[in-house]
Amino acid sequence: MLTVTDGRSMFGWMPQPSRADFLIDPDLVFLNHGSFGAVPRTVLEAYQSLQREMERNPVEWLGRRSDDLMADARARLGSFVGATADDVVFVPNPTTAVNMVVRNLALREGDEVLTTDHEYGAMDRTWGRHVSATGARMVRVPVPLPVTTSDDFVDRVWGSVSPRTRVLFLSHLTSATALIFPVQELAERAHQRGIFVIIDGAHVPGHLPLDLRTLPCDIYTGALHKWLCAPKGCSFVYARREVQSLLGPLVTSWGWESDHPGTSRFVDWHEWQGTRDLSPFLAFGAALDFALSHDLEGVQRRCRALALEARRRVDQLTGLGPISPFDDADARHRWIGQMTAIRLPHDTDVVALKQRLFDNFRIEVPVHRWSGQPLVRVSCAAHTTESDVDRLVDALRVLLPSTRVADA
Repeated sequence: MLTVTDGRSMFGWMPQPSRADFLIDPDLVFLNHGSFGAVPRTVLEAYQSLQREMERNPVEWLGRRSDDLMADARARLGSFVGATADDVVFVPNPTTAVNMVVRNLALREGDEVLTTDHEYGAMDRTWGRHVSATGARMVRVPVPLPVTTSDDFVDRVWGSVSPRTRVLFLSHLTSATALIFPVQELAERAHQRGIFVIIDGAHVPGHLPLDLRTLPCDIYTGALHKWLCAPKGCSFVYARREVQSLLGPLVTSWGWESDHPGTSRFVDWHEWQGTRDLSPFLAFGAALDFALSHDLEGVQRRCRALALEARRRVDQLTGLGPISPFDDADARHRWIGQMTAIRLPHDTDVVALKQRLFDNFRIEVPVHRWSGQPLVRVSCAAHTTESDVDRLVDALRVLLPSTRVADA
């Protein structure tokens, strides 16, 4: 039986969220916040209220009020991630942010972009297109499973730095393998060498502590619609002040050579992208209020315990070991947060298993292969309970023996 925090904090007692705070189907076991977060009822109400307010007078809302509203939202965002309001802008998703950055990089033939083989597929495709067009080269460092120590990871990645390395691109928390990478030391080394550092933190806001004042990166992007439970299409990109002038917008609009410039040209360039619904960005404050008033740190601890319990029980079921050490095996670094990727037998039919988990047991959870290894990725969020983990383990016990690839 798990020990669950009771919501006490230095500020007194705070309630933790329950399933009733969300609109998730009552019969659904939703273990996939890593793809799309579920929005709490109060956040959805705030979001829809913003949309209704906009429709009462769209010209006033978009033409006269939006600048101040967005500035307030960016101020709160900056405070949350450890940055100033002039150094962050809202974007629909981290993929958009990385596309913007990549298209502004003046890579030349022979330049190298250093990364790992654990990066998100959309990012791999973004980089692949750009290096093909410029003659640059991707250097993907293999990081085999199971990972061992943070020192080994850092040495493995840094060992591939060369005189041609121009960019270091790393996930802070990987999508396919759900591993927290030790990005701090690598970012520090790269910064000292003059290597441009981009961190994909799509899974970090609301999941792990983040203070951009202490992380020496040039670019950081994170999704707010995953673990922080903001409306879909709410993410951010941070750019270090010294590199902002290099980052032209994907869409040129009224913010370019603005008639009414604000305090940040970076914000002017990227905040105005033509007519679009700003409500997801403006509802960020409601999502942050919900998280902070419902014991965010306690939720993170409880959900991490659930994720580790899910890993332990599935490993026990399959007889396979974990893809990362337990905490006491590497005291300097925690590899696992609220999301964990768990090994499945090598001959598992991942497509069939994922479909049967949903069709037969109403469990929404990713099942995929990474580098040939079948994995089930379990995301434990504010609404996740022990019974959700029970249902997953029971379903795998039933399905695994009959969901095999004949020629594996």
